[in-house]
Amino acid sequence: MKKTGSQILLESLKMEKVEVIFNYPGGAILPLIDELPCWNLKKILVRHEQAAVHAADGYARASGKTGVCLVTSGPGATNTVTGIATAFMDSIPVVVLTGQVPTALIGNDAFQEADIIGITRPCTKYNYLATDVRKLSQIIREAFHIARSGRPGPVLVDLPKDVLTDATEFRYPEEIYIKGYQPTVDGHIPQIKRALRLILKARRPVIYAGGGIVSSGASKELIKLAEMLRIPVTMTLMGLGGFPGTHPLSLGMLGMHGTYRANMAVTECDLLVAIGARFDDRVTGKIEGFSPKSKKIHIDIDPTSISKNVRVDIPVVGDCKRVLAKMIAFLQEEGGVKEYRGSLDKWHERIEKWGKTHPLTYQQTQVIKPQYVIEKIYELTKGEAIITTEVGQNQMWAAQFYLFDHPRSLLTSGGLGTMGYGFPAAIGAQVAFPERTVVDIAGDGSIQMNIQELATAVHNKLPVKVAILNNGYLGMVRQWQELFYERKYSLTHIGEVSPDFVKLAEAYGAVGLRATRPEEVVPVIQEALRIPYPVLMDFVVEPEEGVYPMVPAGEPIDQMLLV
Repeated sequence: MKKTGSQILLESLKMEKVEVIFNYPGGAILPLIDELPCWNLKKILVRHEQAAVHAADGYARASGKTGVCLVTSGPGATNTVTGIATAFMDSIPVVVLTGQVPTALIGNDAFQEADIIGITRPCTKYNYLATDVRKLSQIIREAFHIARSGRPGPVLVDLPKDVLTDATEFRYPEEIYIKGYQPTVDGHIPQIKRALRLILKARRPVIYAGGGIVSSGASKELIKLAEMLRIPVTMTLMGLGGFPGTHPLSLGMLGMHGTYRANMAVTECDLLVAIGARFDDRVTGKIEGFSPKSKKIHIDIDPTSISKNVRVDIPVVGDCKRVLAKMIAFLQEEGGVKEYRGSLDKWHERIEKWGKTHPLTYQQTQVIKPQYVIEKIYELTKGEAIITTEVGQNQMWAAQFYLFDHPRSLLTSGGLGTMGYGFPAAIGAQVAFPERTVVDIAGDGSIQMNIQELATAVHNKLPVKVAILNNGYLGMVRQWQELFYERKYSLTHIGEVSPDFVKLAEAYGAVGLRATRPEEVVPVIQEALRIPYPVLMDFVVEPEEGVYPMVPAGEPIDQMLLV
């Protein structure tokens, strides 16, 4: 029996075990939208196509599954570009399905026609224009395989309207082979042994863990390796949670707003073991001054990341989880671990001293400090919430003061730095885990970029909590203006015309709460956590609070501005 392209697509999603699809309808995608009610799929109707991709992205980051979203052609498709680029920069597996005008009209400037393939080619891992219904199931099979294998990433499939209505026999490929795309997952054994020999010679080693630890599920292996050898671990923003933030070996985050001890340890170490990280400029600062005394080992599944920004001495291409498992096995076979652990005493004493002299801190006053709000969210959720963030000061304070002990507990736009990401991502995470507490930590500027998704949360009864650190500014830009532009706050003061967030929440059918004094912070958070509905918390915080430590752009990471 023949099936239409729409039916074949949905049969294919079923074969890929897709449970939820985030979508926004439109004319070109109507044949598929019309078919959707007949299928056992959770359908989340968002209020903007950008939010559809962020929600699918948040679902993927929280669950480890591939997120799926569906939008129409033209402006619907182009509205997804920011979300696609966000997922691309952070290596998140998302399949984006876009409607397209009929194949006969492609290239004719038809109504709502956009070359979404050409537009997204630089920011997708791969993209397809499906022009023949007979190849549709093969395309979907490949799209999911590419999205989640190797270094994960977004894949876009553009679906002309006539392909969705044409019919053919359905057959789903059991196996897939894509010529030219065979990611290396098992590290080269001689390279792994070379790396181990170098590690066992080091006396001031540091592990630098990135998002690859989280995406490959390598947290347990990382903890075991670090504990076996007693090597301190620092993390990138994307790596937070990949190693427990409360672990005695944790140095916290590295880089522009990293901890003093992490930045100093990386600067002074004699061996840096980078695992699933890409030496981003926010981590390295001035390249010439980055970890100048160390040999470097780099473990990563993406060979193009090796020595791209920083030259490394020993590359190991492979899946982080598999490579670390091999390292642990070799160490257990060859011994010598006990002696090595004892040789690091002086290094640990030095790191401990850095931690004591310059801990993360802030000055408490009679005005609410944003760091205090995050500390209280951490305490009242017992560190077990899924935290999403917007981008800017709120993001950095969350990274510094909420100690992430579990992988996939921090969802944030690290690479692209997308304002407006956190709230729809929180919706995606809440869909993945309806029973868990999900909190979006936001600024009063960034929340307004996708605040229309309050309707999505209310409509779908998703009890997402939003904590707005309301300082009346686009805070991080203001901080740069304060430090480097003689306090000229051009175009960053937004407080004069801001919505009443409590009334806005109520207008959407959500609950709004506000705290203006420090003693109101805890009761507001407690009340929000008690309410089983979407809640928007408005914390009126110190307007000119800064994020510290801070490494000025272009400086080495040991040149930090401190509180």
